[in-house]
This record gives sequence, structure tokens and C-alpha cells, in this order.
Amino acid sequence: MNKQLKEIPKFKNEAEERAFWESCDSTDYLDWAKARRAALPNLKPSTKTISLRLPQHLLDSIKAAANSRDVPYQSLIKVWLQEKLHNH
Repeated sequence: MNKQLKEIPKFKNEAEERAFWESCDSTDYLDWAKARRAALPNLKPSTKTISLRLPQHLLDSIKAAANSRDVPYQSLIKVWLQEKLHNH
């Protein structure tokens, strides 16, 4: 079945485009059967800075473990947290 697709209008700005797509059915404008998965290799997840208070001996132990692995201690903490989350 070949459905006649509508032409996507030109938008003045991103807000106008967002409002349009929020109120319209995209299948009237796009043939999703021809869609391909996009690869965004340079996209990095957003991060949030937090303050975390640790006992000095714990921080020293983490830094020693990171040093023995030749990685920054903050990165090691993130890896450990991610692993714990996945194993929970």
C-alpha cells in the first residue's frame, strides 16, 4: 500500500517545529518502513556534578586501587557504581 505522504513544512525555528511534531502524526509525513537506525558515535551522555563525602581512608583506598589500574579515581568510582547497578 503506497500512502501519499504530506510534505513537511518549513519551520521558522525549533520551537515551531517541536509544536508541529507534538500535534501531528509523523506517519502522515514519513515512511517509517524505510527508516534506518542512526549511529551517533560522538554523542556523549550528559553528566551531573555531585558532591560526595567519603572518609579519608576510603578515598585513599580508592585512589590506590585506581593508581594500580592506571585510571583516574573518579572513573574507577563510576565503573564500580555501574557494575554494582547492573549486578543488583
